[in-house]
Amino acid sequence: MAHMTPRVAELLSAEPTIFSFEFFPPKTEKGWGRLFRTIGAELLPLEPAYVSVTYGAGGSTRKQTHQLVTRIQEEFGLTVVAHLTCVGSLRDEIDAILAEYDRAGVHNILALRGDPPADTEVRTAMTERLGTDGEGSRDFPHAADLVAYIRKQYPHFSIGVAGFPEGHPATPNRLREIELLKAKVEAGADYIVTQLFFDNRDYFDYMARLRLAAINVPVVPGIMPITSRHGMGRMADLAAGARFPAPLLRAVSRARDDEAVGRVGTHWATAQIAELLYADVPGIHLYTLNNSSSTIDICRNLGLDSYRVES
Repeated sequence: MAHMTPRVAELLSAEPTIFSFEFFPPKTEKGWGRLFRTIGAELLPLEPAYVSVTYGAGGSTRKQTHQLVTRIQEEFGLTVVAHLTCVGSLRDEIDAILAEYDRAGVHNILALRGDPPADTEVRTAMTERLGTDGEGSRDFPHAADLVAYIRKQYPHFSIGVAGFPEGHPATPNRLREIELLKAKVEAGADYIVTQLFFDNRDYFDYMARLRLAAINVPVVPGIMPITSRHGMGRMADLAAGARFPAPLLRAVSRARDDEAVGRVGTHWATAQIAELLYADVPGIHLYTLNNSSSTIDICRNLGLDSYRVES
């Protein structure tokens, strides 16, 4: 019998503030072993409310994501959120994935449109298979379509969607961006997790605009601490235009090496989270990059004995 864990919607309504973090499927067997040692020995004792597992562009890590999700839930008894993208997927494929998760007792999904593969050959093959331009899916053109399908077919699932405080890179029209997010919520999304940001004013302004649009589900801020200069570049690519405030850039410029950059990143993320906690956000979602050290340091800096913040 599948091990049952709480739904994220229930966790967000029951706890004053919850902490969660995100992993990605490792590419090597050595990486898998290292990740599971990290989770079991270092992060599990911090009692995360839930963890999430990412999906590669165009569903390129579909099998690995499923393996990681089910193994974490089975071995550690954690609530796990599986990322699911509709780019590159047909209805039958999505339904097979959801049915498999349902059988495994995984009832938490982060529904995303996703990015098309960067590799030209892979993208061409996907286009030919789907009969599309490679940018979407004929069955699920937008994330809202995927949300609606999950809500109809699997009403007992908890569904999260992505939000973008600094703006969605594919939707320069910020008014249209909010309309698309509202469509996802109206289709059945229970909560929103934001893309990374480094200035809390962006989150607070985003929240004000969502409330004006009558979007009233919980919005969990996503925080990714800087660990190196190279990592900053990758963040900028990942977030497609992440805005680094001048004070943060100035602090990084003073750092003599990546160890010092990591300390700057940890300090900055700690200050961000402290302010967000004071504002009674529903949760904090840490993008860990499969690295526990900065997550643990942030927790210690905040004076938390665990990831659950008591009221």
